[in-house]
Amino acid sequence: MAGPDRVRRVVSHEQVVLGACRFFLQHGMVDMDRLAASLAVSRATLYRVAHSRDGLLGEVLWRFTERLLTQARQRRRHAGVDGVLEVTRAFVGQLHAAAPFRAFLRTEPDTAARVLFTTSGVVHRRVVSLQLDILREVHGDRPWSAGSLDQMAYLYVRIIESAVYAELLGAAAPDPELVERAARAVLQSG
Repeated sequence: MAGPDRVRRVVSHEQVVLGACRFFLQHGMVDMDRLAASLAVSRATLYRVAHSRDGLLGEVLWRFTERLLTQARQRRRHAGVDGVLEVTRAFVGQLHAAAPFRAFLRTEPDTAARVLFTTSGVVHRRVVSLQLDILREVHGDRPWSAGSLDQMAYLYVRIIESAVYAELLGAAAPDPELVERAARAVLQSG
């Protein structure tokens, strides 16, 4: 029970996510105790708003991913398959250069795999949806069925994930040229 000189702070989900984003960019991780302190809320309040650390990390990683993909899309100069691959190359380059993200993958590989790849996380599902948008904008005049485009987006994302996150999947990083040929094959199959 709160005492007379103890003030309860109300914090929104958006404030928690933004605070977690800032924390992640500074530390390459999210420590719930330290995040609660930085937001001037109790740990219980933080969990009441965020629900779980994995869920919060999913939101943080999604915002990070969305920002990088948006930047890569804005710089795209080519159309068609080459445009899709150009966006992917720029995005992957930005991921590899992002020290906080690489630190997170290195220090919390199990958490990263769970949050990035599973259907319970939001990241994979949203990346596939965003990839679908990318396919539609550069291939809008192609006569693909919606189902085949959905499958192409899913397969394309899984190919890229298998290369970018090879260490999380217990494999050596594949040859980038081979990855690009496989991704191109998926894009040209439609």
